Amino acid sequence: MLFFKSSILFPFLFLALTSCSHNSYDGKIETLSTGQDVAVITGTASGLGKSVAIKLLKLGYAVYGGDIDVEGNKYLKELGGTPFYLDVRDSSMVTKKINEIIQNSGKIDVLINNAGYAEYGPVEVIDIEDVINQFDVNVFGYARMQKAVLPHMRERKSGKIINVSSAVGKFSYPMLGWYSATKHAVEGMTDALKMEVAPLNIKVVKILPGAFKSKLNPKSISKLDQRDIPDDYKTGVKKFKATIKGMNEGMPSAKEVANVVIKAVQTKSPKSEYFVLDDANYFIKKRRELTNDQFYKKISP
Repeated sequence: MLFFKSSILFPFLFLALTSCSHNSYDGKIETLSTGQDVAVITGTASGLGKSVAIKLLKLGYAVYGGDIDVEGNKYLKELGGTPFYLDVRDSSMVTKKINEIIQNSGKIDVLINNAGYAEYGPVEVIDIEDVINQFDVNVFGYARMQKAVLPHMRERKSGKIINVSSAVGKFSYPMLGWYSATKHAVEGMTDALKMEVAPLNIKVVKILPGAFKSKLNPKSISKLDQRDIPDDYKTGVKKFKATIKGMNEGMPSAKEVANVVIKAVQTKSPKSEYFVLDDANYFIKKRRELTNDQFYKKISP
């Protein structure tokens, strides 16, 4: 069924929270030359964040890329950007790093909130501690970055915040309930923020990708395999895993999604949200056309 084969509508390119080294950076943020537009991006070690960082560097932006994956983030320095260790769950660290960037570069023109990850499994089964951590990264991590950069942007009466959401921020899917919940939260937060800062000449944009090629988060898949799944859910879990493992075949690359992010960065008056890739547009269209019961009957495995 088309709906089932194409309905995992989110990027699997998020940093793995427990797979990084914590001792390779000295923590210092280098001073860059003035005059460049300055972009701060989270989750730049791989996937979408990496593609966006590389494209912005080629366009002449001063790029600061934060990630907890130290080794994966080293490429930035080689390309002329500034990698730095960042755990978006740590409020004091976020504030300190943003202040250092402002002090050293003189400004921040663009914040791209991208870092995040997914916990797979039935809503009932995923531990509450894992749910809390996922919200801490996917939602409160975005909020911490915004809170740190907004005083500077308000003072300058200028700036742009781009939040990477997901098509599943508009609906949900079995085994993705809690991930979808985090993206629903990002949707609500971003829409409110857009209205609040519009009079201050600060633009706020959402990027909602569909499915695209990326490195699957091995820890999330491994955790799903290790979960104590009740028999009642095992058929659904099996179908979900089969879809996940085959989803990269024929899918667009992260670079195609990155092109839309770049468009939002460079457009003077960007749209409030960008649905990226045909499947995202298709499913959002169906979500609007069908009743709630009709839609979820269609996509349910």
